[in-house]
Amino acid sequence: MEFLPLLPQVEQLTQQVGTWLLEQRISPEAIETKSLNNFVTFVDKGAEEQLVAALNSLLPSSGFIAEEGTGSPVKDGYNWIIDPLDGTTNFLHQVPVFCISIALHFQGELLLGVIHDPNRNETFSCAKGHGATCNGNPIHVSTATSLADSLLATGFPYDDFGRQEQYLNLLGHITKNTRGVRRLGSAALDLAYVACGRCDLFYEYALNPWDVAAGILLVQEAGGTVSDFQNEDNALFGKDILASNSGTHQEMLQAIERFFPPALD
Repeated sequence: MEFLPLLPQVEQLTQQVGTWLLEQRISPEAIETKSLNNFVTFVDKGAEEQLVAALNSLLPSSGFIAEEGTGSPVKDGYNWIIDPLDGTTNFLHQVPVFCISIALHFQGELLLGVIHDPNRNETFSCAKGHGATCNGNPIHVSTATSLADSLLATGFPYDDFGRQEQYLNLLGHITKNTRGVRRLGSAALDLAYVACGRCDLFYEYALNPWDVAAGILLVQEAGGTVSDFQNEDNALFGKDILASNSGTHQEMLQAIERFFPPALD
């Protein structure tokens, strides 16, 4: 199947739903708790329902791996990986850092990725083998070659504290040996910022496929490198992710190995 013509349609869809997100208002009683510090509202669910319905029309018989469970995946077929509102806690507190993330996955490969930030009206897009753009303009990762010259992004796990001590030890090392660390509250936007060179590197653990799918391909198509903490190709469905501009990847892996040993199954 020729998947590239789907990209502008997916971009338009995320923009439409992004406008809808900005129009919504949430009352405290409308907030549901899925698990510790993991919230969902009618906005997350409504956005996902809109996305799934439209994507199903674009690509009939495709499956879905979606945060709120709308639809179901298909084996050995095309699957859309969707986060309808990455940064829900920011959204609830009116912090304007959240986005919509959509990726198309087929038999082990990511084919398309779109991340739309409705607050900044920025649409990050990519297709496998065709590069990455922001609002139609080509983007590339930064040229930093050392952590000392890098700005990093990360996130704090909200319900998985099994490796918290190691994480904090690594964070302490990073804050002393880089230009700084940012915690935006949206892994998808963190990855988009690595892709366009605003940040040089992003790392986190305990994420889900819908948090990172579009961003993984975006970073790769912008010239970056993505792996898990063991430098394996398991960031999409694994337990951790390291995405970089390539020039800082090995140095960060060395720091991770020192402070953040592999997770025990």
